[in-house]
Amino acid sequence: MAEVNFDLIVIGSGPGGYIGAIRAAQLGLKTAVIEKDKTLGGTCLNVGCIPSKALLESSEHYVQAQHELADHGVKLSKVELDLATMLGRKEKIVKSLTDGIKYLFNKNKITSFEGTGSLKSATEVEVKSATGETQVLKAKYIMLATGSVPIELPFAKFDGKKIISSTEALSLKEVPKKMIVIGGGVIGLELGSVWQRLGSQVTVIEATSKLCGSMDAGLTKQLQKILAKQGIEFLLDTKVQSVDASSNQVKVSFEGADKKAGEIIGDICLVAVGRKAYSNGLGLENAKVEKDERGRIKVDAHLKTNIPNIYAIGDVIAGPMLAHKAEEEGVAVAENIANGGGHVNYETVPGVVYTWPELASVGKTEEELKTAGVAYKAGSFPFSANGRAKALGSTEGQVKVLADAKSDRILGVHILGPRASDIISEAVIAMEFGGSSEDLARSFHAHPTLSEVIREAALAVDKRAREM
Repeated sequence: MAEVNFDLIVIGSGPGGYIGAIRAAQLGLKTAVIEKDKTLGGTCLNVGCIPSKALLESSEHYVQAQHELADHGVKLSKVELDLATMLGRKEKIVKSLTDGIKYLFNKNKITSFEGTGSLKSATEVEVKSATGETQVLKAKYIMLATGSVPIELPFAKFDGKKIISSTEALSLKEVPKKMIVIGGGVIGLELGSVWQRLGSQVTVIEATSKLCGSMDAGLTKQLQKILAKQGIEFLLDTKVQSVDASSNQVKVSFEGADKKAGEIIGDICLVAVGRKAYSNGLGLENAKVEKDERGRIKVDAHLKTNIPNIYAIGDVIAGPMLAHKAEEEGVAVAENIANGGGHVNYETVPGVVYTWPELASVGKTEEELKTAGVAYKAGSFPFSANGRAKALGSTEGQVKVLADAKSDRILGVHILGPRASDIISEAVIAMEFGGSSEDLARSFHAHPTLSEVIREAALAVDKRAREM
């Protein structure tokens, strides 16, 4: 019979849960992880970040083979889509990474339990297997890392066939002729891009006046223009009224920006209006753990709930629903338990939209600074003037650097361009150390590289960009 007494029990094996568990084990805590699904890794590894990026990468290659390689002198007589192979590649990547977590658990002597975990008391967790068998585990500390689930619209219930969530959108067996996407956020734009590249006519319906939520307004407007040029249609300021999937197709009725009624018919409707904390069924009431009005678990600055030995992290608490944010919180909890040294700097959490070009952001936007009355300086520089971007054949977009008007400390960096997800890390590190735009501007950047655009944007803060 498996051991039932632990220093730390983690409920949920997503990026926050498994990374936090590994750090706890490294610090000498006897650790267990409970996961309701058959594979470890949570939404991110199984039906989120990883499979979506695999399909984005594959679909980018497909577009390049069709339209762009000829410019490089690579001529192909015929390009065919093998969707089954593309999906198979995605599954192999997912399996490789989930198997890797198993290896790390074994290496760090972490005990894993397959089943649904719920609090029985402040120090006890009940694990219920898929067959209904239960056992009770005991722990000094408990970390809740159950993540989030897609939000379902009351008039558009998921049926997994015509009205789908992001999970089903990762595994469609054929390319729909027309896909309707409700929601112009990260998930809607990424998965809409995948299927548009593969041949679907995609229409994105967004209730607000801009894409990508609170990201930089100027760059999101540019991104919309670029994606529209690629073939995605957009209906902004448009509120969906109903979704009818009773026939072979899906009919979406809406009220447009002009307040007039309209409708659109497609083969698939992807509902991507966000995600909500997965906190139901956790037995929070048994341990008297408090939730807020949105169902998120309340925590303090050290990620403690109102019950001192119970912590919560990731999507199940307030804050951006990002895997890397959850990871840092998981590590912080482990370190707080072991030695009191855990900390997360929420001012430097980057966000990325993995379209092409990519949109990446860290820190404050101009809109936020203006609202807060913060005096700032801004510098921007386009990828069209960058040698490496020209060599790549991807010159759309720009970098914007925002710095405090007096101290020159970097307040935010926003990138629309090729591989923005990779080069944003330079800005994150600079901000983590309280760096200035002058620091970025005077740091060496290898030539020719995409990161030189960050340097030029930093120089532009003081109106001295050199390569225009």
